Amino acid sequence: MKTPLVRSAFALLAASVFATGLLAQAPAAPKLEFPQASPAGTIKQRVGITDIEVNYSRPSMKGRTIFGGLEAWGKVWRTGANSATKITFSTPVKFGGSDVPAGSYALFTIPEKTEWTVILNKVTGQWGAYTYDEKNDVVRVKAKPVALPLPIETFTITFNHLKDSSALLELAWEKTLVPVKIEVDVVTSLVPQIEAAMTAADVKPGTYVQAAMFYYENNLDLKKAASWMDAAIAAQPKAYYLVYRKALILEKLGDKAGATATAQASLKAANEDTGAIKDEYVRLNETLLTRLK
Repeated sequence: MKTPLVRSAFALLAASVFATGLLAQAPAAPKLEFPQASPAGTIKQRVGITDIEVNYSRPSMKGRTIFGGLEAWGKVWRTGANSATKITFSTPVKFGGSDVPAGSYALFTIPEKTEWTVILNKVTGQWGAYTYDEKNDVVRVKAKPVALPLPIETFTITFNHLKDSSALLELAWEKTLVPVKIEVDVVTSLVPQIEAAMTAADVKPGTYVQAAMFYYENNLDLKKAASWMDAAIAAQPKAYYLVYRKALILEKLGDKAGATATAQASLKAANEDTGAIKDEYVRLNETLLTRLK
């Protein structure tokens, strides 16, 4: 006969086994993912041969007054939401006219009605601007805000007005756009590489073209650019699109007669072609010839 103590022990054991079975059969709680109030965004842009990357969070207006409201005039702003915006440069740059070494920086701003202060701070990963310390600023530059005709609901950072040696970093939200010019010294970096490459025994036609057009676009040694384009044309004598580019170089050199003859040769070859790019180069050469009259 089982004693009361033994019966109690059996009852507890049975209850434990039953509960364990129930737990084993219960489904695991699902992993929940909720929309972010200010989604993370990344923008990458190459300027010349410099890679720039911006990592930021993108708050929306949601019916709020932003500047002078949510973001007070004269106060340091993280330039986004959550962690302060981070910007990375692969080479040294000029940021708003100030020299900045290659590296990563926190991007802060101080909004004002007529002039913003844009700050690069060497301490990245800061949450908001709560621990911001001016002592860690690398540069502070001034930027003039531009009024937009229509509001931008979600804070946006873009690059615009791209050139080989510069671009505008644009901060836009509500009805305000703030541009900051970023400049890179692509000529100093690239010219020695080009000159060295051109002495090789196996220069490819495409390299001649790229080098020639880089010199053309940056107003460097145009006679050298013309000779490199000649080398590219010699390797591809039917490439009338390269002949057109030779005409552009001669035009910039001031050789009007040479540019005209070269453009006419390119136009003739384009008219005789049946390829998809024919019409484009007919139009380009006709425009150039009109300009050369």
